[in-house]
Formats: sequence, C-alpha cells, structure tokens
Amino acid sequence: MNISLEQITVRQVNGVSALKEGELHAFGVYTILDLLEYFPFRYEDYRLRSLIEVKDGEKITVQAKIVGLPVLQRYGKKSRLTCKMMVDDWMVTATWFNRHYLKEQLTSGREIILTGKWDQRRSQMTVLDSEFPDKGTQRSGSLQPVYSVGGNITQGWMRKTIGKALDQYGEMIPEILPQEIMRRYKLVSRKQAIRHLHQPGDIEEGKQARRRMVYEELFLFQLKLQAYRNINRKRNSGIVHTTDNATIREFVRSLPFELTNAQKQVELEILKDMREPYSMNRLLQGDVGSGKTVIAAIALFATVRSGHQGALMVPTEILAEQHMRSLQRMFEPFDITVGMLTSSVTGRKRKDLLASLQMGMIDILVGTHALIQDEVYFRSLGVVVTDEQHRFGVNQRSILRRKGFDPDVLTMTATPIPRTLAITAFGDMDVSTIAERPKGRKPISTYWVKHNMMDRVKGFIAREIDQGRQAYLICPLIEESDKLDVQNAIDLYIQMDQDFPNYKVGLLHGRMSAAEKEETMRHFYSNDIQLLVSTTVVEVGVDVPNATLMIIMDADRFGLSQLHQLRGRVGRGEHASFCILIADPKSENGQERMRAMTETEDGFEVSRRDLEIRGPGEFFGTKQSGLPEFKVADMMSDYEVLEIARVDAVKLVSNEFFWTSPEYAALRDYLERQQVFQGELMD
Repeated sequence: MNISLEQITVRQVNGVSALKEGELHAFGVYTILDLLEYFPFRYEDYRLRSLIEVKDGEKITVQAKIVGLPVLQRYGKKSRLTCKMMVDDWMVTATWFNRHYLKEQLTSGREIILTGKWDQRRSQMTVLDSEFPDKGTQRSGSLQPVYSVGGNITQGWMRKTIGKALDQYGEMIPEILPQEIMRRYKLVSRKQAIRHLHQPGDIEEGKQARRRMVYEELFLFQLKLQAYRNINRKRNSGIVHTTDNATIREFVRSLPFELTNAQKQVELEILKDMREPYSMNRLLQGDVGSGKTVIAAIALFATVRSGHQGALMVPTEILAEQHMRSLQRMFEPFDITVGMLTSSVTGRKRKDLLASLQMGMIDILVGTHALIQDEVYFRSLGVVVTDEQHRFGVNQRSILRRKGFDPDVLTMTATPIPRTLAITAFGDMDVSTIAERPKGRKPISTYWVKHNMMDRVKGFIAREIDQGRQAYLICPLIEESDKLDVQNAIDLYIQMDQDFPNYKVGLLHGRMSAAEKEETMRHFYSNDIQLLVSTTVVEVGVDVPNATLMIIMDADRFGLSQLHQLRGRVGRGEHASFCILIADPKSENGQERMRAMTETEDGFEVSRRDLEIRGPGEFFGTKQSGLPEFKVADMMSDYEVLEIARVDAVKLVSNEFFWTSPEYAALRDYLERQQVFQGELMD
C-alpha cells in the first residue's frame, strides 16, 4: 500500500526532535505534506550586484576585498566595527554593529561577501550579514526563503529542515492536476513547483513555481465549489415553490412604489430558482438602499403562498425590529403573519412564539442569531434569507438552513463587489445584482474636513436641524481609551448636549440594552431626538428618511465599505443629504480612503477601491465568509487566474468522464477528503 505524505509525521525528518515537533505543531505543521506546503512569504535577495546599479539606501549584496585594518570601538556592552574594503574599484567603509568577534577574521587581502544597506554619499555600507567564500558560502548568489517563524524555530533551522524534507521525501510528491491542464498552461510539475518555491535557483524558476501553485490552489478551491453545486443540483431535493406569476403580480402591485428594472430582473432570477427541484443558493448584492428588502419580501411571499414558512436572519435587534415592521406593512393586506425572535424575547412570550411557529401559525419569522437556537422549530421552512451575510459565520448560516429540509437560501449583502469577482469568489452561489438606484433617491454630497473645522461643522448641523432635519454623529469608540486617541461617543454626547441646548441630543451604543436602543431609535425616528451620537451600531439597515446629515468622527479609523454603509443611512427621504468625514489621517491608506469617499457614491466602485487598499482577506472577512486563506495565491492580484480556474472547474465537473476516468482519480480523492460528496462543504 502506498503511504501518502499526509500520513507521515514531521518527526520522520532527519534532525526533528520530539521538542521541535511540538514547536512545529504551533505553526499547524504536523505531517511531511504540511511542512513541504509551509511556503515562504518572501525572499531575501543575496544575488551579487555591482554598486553602479544600486540606488542610495538600497539593500544589496556585494563581493569585496579587505584592504584596511579593522577598527573596533566599544560603548559599554555595544560595539562598532569598521573596515576599509574595495568593491568594484570603489573604496568602501563597511560597518558592523555589535559584531566585535569578527575583528580577528578581517585580515587584509581576504575576500568577503557583504549584505547591507548602501550609503552612497558616504561610500559606506551598514552590514547586516557577511560571509567568507574561503569557508564555503551558503547564501550569496541566491534567493533565500523567509518563513513565518517564532519561538525556538529560527529561519536557518526552518530552511535546513525543509531542505532535508525535500531531499528525503521530494520524490514522493504526487501530481494531482490533469495532464491536459498541465499542457494547456505549460505548468511545471508539482514536485518541481514545491521545490523551487523553497529553493528558487533564480527569479524565473521562482515565478514558474508560484504560477503553478497559484493555479492549483485556485483550481482546487473552484473545483470543490463547482462539484458541490453540481451534486446539489443533481439531488433534486429542494422545495418546488408553486406560487404563480399572477399571485406574485398582485403582491407587487400592492407596493407603494414601482420596482426598478434591476429589481424586476432579480425578481425573475429568484422566482425561477424557487420553482426548480433543487435548493436555491443565491447571493443578492446591491448598494446601500438599492431595494434588496423588497426582493426578500417577494421571495418570502412566494414561499408562504406555496404553503411554507420563511425566515429572515439579521445581525442586530434594531434591524430585526425594522424589518418586522416593514414586512408587516407589506403583508397586512394578504393575511400573512410575521413574528420576531431576538434574545430580548423571553418567558411566556417566547414560549408562545415558538409554539405558534412549530404549529405553522407564524408564516415568517424575523430575528437575530436567536433563530438558530436548538428549540426553534419550523413546521415547514421553505426559504431562508440572511441579511448582511458577512456578519454571520458559515456555520451560523448552515444551522439555519438545516431548520428545514433543503429550503431555498437567499443571502443578501450591501457590501457589493464587482459582479465577476462575486461569481468567482462565491463559486457555489448564483449571484444576482441590483446596480440601479431606486427612483427618487437623491445623491449624497460627501466632504472631507480636518478636526480644526469642527466649529463650521457644528454650524452646518444647526442649519440642517433648524430646517426640521436630523443628523447622525458617529464615533469609533464608546468610551475614552488610553490606547487610542480618538473621539468617543459618551464624551461627544456630553459636549453636543452642551453645544446644542435647544435641540434634543440622543446617545446610542452597543452596551445599551436592546430595550434602551429600541427606545432611542424610536425617539429618533419620530424626530423627538434631532441629533443622534452613536457608534457603528447604526451602520446597517437603520432607515430614518428625515435624517439628512451623517458626520463621522475620526473617519480614517473605518474601512471604506463601513464608511459607505454609514453614509447610506442618509439620503433616504426627499431632501438633499450630506456626509461629512472628519479626519486627519497620517497614513497614505487613510488619505486614500477619504479621497475615495469624496470621489464616488457608487458602492461597486467603493468596494473596488476597498479591495485595492485593504486586500481581499480583510475585505471579505475571510474567517466569516468561508473563503480560504490561500498559501500562495492572492485573490486580488491573481484574480484573472481565479476566473480561468473557475471556468476550468465548471467544464470539468460537468463532464461525465470526470466522475469515472482514472485520469481524474487524484482530484476525486481530493473532493472526497473535502467531504463534498456528503454535502458538508458549506457546513
């Protein structure tokens, strides 16, 4: 029987003691395969260069000849060692700090290789590393991998140990990509790619190795998503919703507004899915205020009219309350009952609600993560809608889905990403996009000002409120922090209450009880509070049409998508609205975020800029979104490869030969290990 590298422990590598094995476990390295796939995150360039091609301040490696006597100066326990060298006919002063022991080795006429920072004006090099060719060099002339290490695991030890693992087990690395793909893209073998990522002979070798492993990672990611989707559709185990078009049209005509063309298109896509025998798995993305909630309402209406129940899970109690009221208004003429379950619903009220739900007396249940608790039972769950999907983990969403027998799933997000990237990144989902602004929505004027203009901002607040409008004032923190010099909500509330004695100022933050938050928002909604000082608890979904001014303190502390979400809290009524960003950003990233916010109001453009600035891992909220942290690939810079890999994976899993041919056995084994065949991939 062939033993795979996944079955051999890292202890079997020569020189790995039991102690070192335990330390490697802290890095997630348990097997030989783990060790060989523990790739460097960058390389140190020890290739020899000429001083002619080097810029001032650059780090370089040069070959030199010692021509002077070393001079050692001591400063207590610290020391400075200098020596004259000839490099490319240049007289250079080499300087070492705290390397006094090298003095005896710096003999005139001896060759030495120096790596350090070049000071062109002084013809001086601050040496970071040095070695003597006559002792047998190890690093010079090469690219040396740099690993993420710590504790007692050093760079040198990791390089040496991975080198030994390659020598012992390198020939056992199996090829898993089909030959047709290898030939099509001229990819090096897996064996070569892994070796050259750890030990690149030159830049080109390293590039080809990375190119191979980037494709492999993205292809395998897409393969499991597409295989899962393919298997899911073949099962035909979903609910076939039978609500006809005439019934849907009756509901849509009852709405107090007309759907946009984009909403109509998305409505058709979702209803088509709901009538199929497989379980819908669709992502609905749209900008802030683009009208996603009404689309969710249509899906919920369709499931109720087909004899089932619907669930809508949202991240906050404020949003749950708002959605419940909104759905009750829409469904009132159709005798559809809407209930709400949050952690605040307790005692007898909770028991009655759960009993009504189980008996089918509640058609639609809106709630927070309380919906996924064990004692929540539906009579017949037909559609699960999750709002602001990035706020929930994959497990939370899948638990809600398992409250029924393969219900249709609609996942909504107001953090739009470019459609092609969404289709690729969320490969197991169909993607619907509302990219059209609802009729009557006015643009929001956005300005970036410094803290020293706060008095002018207060004047602007007064003018808006005097005209009968309302304003939000957002802070990054609830209370004062010793670690962060940023405005906090409690201090700002006290200050605003003093500055605006004729207005009612309110305070809202995450530490308040659900009842306190609800009461505050009710007062703000009814204009009993004119100026609301808040943390980002208002970021999602809060809808007060009379609020026309959003002021964000220390705006550079927030990500672009979060700023865009906050801005979307205004501009919901008939009056002109404004967003003022107050920030003195020190970093270029902070300044770039402020510029992006003032230059565009388009959520898709904002998200594109956010991806560029932050990178995909943070943007997608990797831990929450279910996207993997790739070892080599980067979703932003390798986006084109990701798209190619998706197309290849779609073609492969739809080919009957893939499921039977020996050529694809390694890939089928991979899917087996990923538990795709059990349908557990997204759980």
